[in-house]
Amino acid sequence: MVEETMRGFFTFLAHSKPLIKIARKSGLTLGGSHFVGGQEVEGMVDQVKEFNQKGLGVTVDCLGERIEGTEDAKETVNLCYKAIHAIHENKLKGQISLKLYSVGLELSEEIAIHNMRNILEEAKKYDVFVTINMEEYKNCEKIIRVFTKLRNEYDNVGIALQANLYRTETDVEKLDDLSPIIRFVKGAYKESADVDMDDKSNVDWNYQNLVKTNLLKGNYTQIATHDNDMIDFVKKTVREHNIPLDQFEFQMLQGMRDEKQKELAEEGYNVVVYVPFGPDWYTYFMKRLAERPANVGFTVMSVFRR
Repeated sequence: MVEETMRGFFTFLAHSKPLIKIARKSGLTLGGSHFVGGQEVEGMVDQVKEFNQKGLGVTVDCLGERIEGTEDAKETVNLCYKAIHAIHENKLKGQISLKLYSVGLELSEEIAIHNMRNILEEAKKYDVFVTINMEEYKNCEKIIRVFTKLRNEYDNVGIALQANLYRTETDVEKLDDLSPIIRFVKGAYKESADVDMDDKSNVDWNYQNLVKTNLLKGNYTQIATHDNDMIDFVKKTVREHNIPLDQFEFQMLQGMRDEKQKELAEEGYNVVVYVPFGPDWYTYFMKRLAERPANVGFTVMSVFRR
């Protein structure tokens, strides 16, 4: 009951137009700067340079949280262009990520595909990799379908899949012919019991199984986790199967487990920090808290550790 109340509270905050306006005007306040790379290109570049100097790569998440028409979707495309050009011009070690929602998926698949082709063409010019983020279950099938179409046309695109969904094991098998680069996440969205495992031990087991399966298939694997047990499992798996370190990377959110990021990089592992970027930072931040209210405590502790 408490969790549902908190979820509703943060969802309300995420969509409050007066608060969105205040957040855009006041900048990254109330701890936002710990978890968001910047509203403008200059701030994002400074943040990425700082990570690169520590031996960490980044994936710049181009935020587009309020898409009500084609012009909003075009704004996200332009934000992606800015990130791609900044990575190239500043010689940054970086990729980009985005949601298909943010380029018009819920307007139509055709609009999303058109916008993604433009982004991928621009990214291809500068050798920048692009990952399509996963979203709510209702968009999952459409995202897989769009990704499959794009992957048949472009080498510089990957996809995120969620370990909490029963369907993901089948999705991995179906996508294998594409030699996909997959980011595995545990899954932040609360879904219905018929599609969502919603049990930590089952999700953890499935996550391990998915990561191991993709690695043993020889596919490059992005392992998005802050969980020590998961990290240890990956280390053990790659040792036992002689999997080269350049076949995978660990990914962590900006502001989360800074010391662990540094430690893994010093051990020789590829570590990539997920850096949210854009004026929609406030809505993004509130939505993340709404999806998993338990993240509030994790967020607060991370602020104090910094």
